[in-house]
Amino acid sequence: MPLSSTRGPETTIGTMSFSISTHDSWGVVQVAECESLEEARNLFSQLCQDPWYREDGTVRGIELTEQSPNGNKQRLDWVAFR
Repeated sequence: MPLSSTRGPETTIGTMSFSISTHDSWGVVQVAECESLEEARNLFSQLCQDPWYREDGTVRGIELTEQSPNGNKQRLDWVAFR
């Protein structure tokens, strides 16, 4: 949902974006960026169930984050693999 400035409803400052990253022994890798939370959650669920991610052994976890237009990130969900 776009955020409007006080100058008027037509002025868009930016929108939220959602990213999915994997964590492994080499670091963090962003694997997807989505415009909607629904799309991000669907993809996150699919990746969490993907046999390659679950059984690879090097992927330690998957993270879903929300990024605001000003660059702040907030973790929305996280799954760790054993």
